[in-house]
Amino acid sequence: MKKKILALTLAAVASLSLLAGCGSKTDDAKVITVGASPAPHAEILEVAKDVLAEQGYTLEIQEYNDYIVPNQAVESGENDANYFQHITYLNNFNKENGTHLVSVATIHYEPFGIYAGKCTNLAELPDGAQIGIPNDPTNGGRALLLLQEQGLIQLADNVGLEPTKLDIVDNPHNYQIEEIEAAQLPRSLSSLDIAVINGNYAIEGGLKVNEALAVESSQGTAAEAYGNVLVVKEGHENDEAIQALVKALQSDEVKAYIQETYSDGSVQPLF
Repeated sequence: MKKKILALTLAAVASLSLLAGCGSKTDDAKVITVGASPAPHAEILEVAKDVLAEQGYTLEIQEYNDYIVPNQAVESGENDANYFQHITYLNNFNKENGTHLVSVATIHYEPFGIYAGKCTNLAELPDGAQIGIPNDPTNGGRALLLLQEQGLIQLADNVGLEPTKLDIVDNPHNYQIEEIEAAQLPRSLSSLDIAVINGNYAIEGGLKVNEALAVESSQGTAAEAYGNVLVVKEGHENDEAIQALVKALQSDEVKAYIQETYSDGSVQPLF
């Protein structure tokens, strides 16, 4: 009799363990991990997190302060998705690194701005002025295009979206173009005359785009080429959880948050 009771007890424990295991798998399927820059991406994801919670999903946000590791994390499967980069950067990253990352949705646009360092007026920029730009190809090229737009330098014809310093054909005031890691540019302003800074790092550095010395136009090529996207590894575009995340990020709640929080125009919804 005792042996029979013991057998029944063990069977019950095994059944409970099996049920618990099934529950864990279901729970895991409802967890979405996303890598993001702290601002504005992680802030926007916090709003999407509440929208997803209503559908039974748990959104885990991993913050990164560079532009390389979050892509590596998606490629390796450590994160399900990331949200920090524009489409042009993504395309270049895949080309340079042999990764298999794809955009599943365009969420917002952050206009590039030229911000004051030691000089507070572009018209008074001295000869030999030090100008900081991001040191990665796509954002560095974007910065050079904005400097050309403001008449500070002249680039060769047909340079596309990724010109380099070697493409500068006219620099009459001998401006010194300093290539600096994008995240460090806001902190470097005190040692530079001006700097061209990514929208997310400008926000993190307490800079306001409506106080910039010059701002990239949001019309036409800029918003199309530099729209910030939600990225996954190729093959996961139609995963149920990813599609739920897309809908959450393109929801009315997220749009209202962006428009209210970044009323200075530093972040503009593209949906």
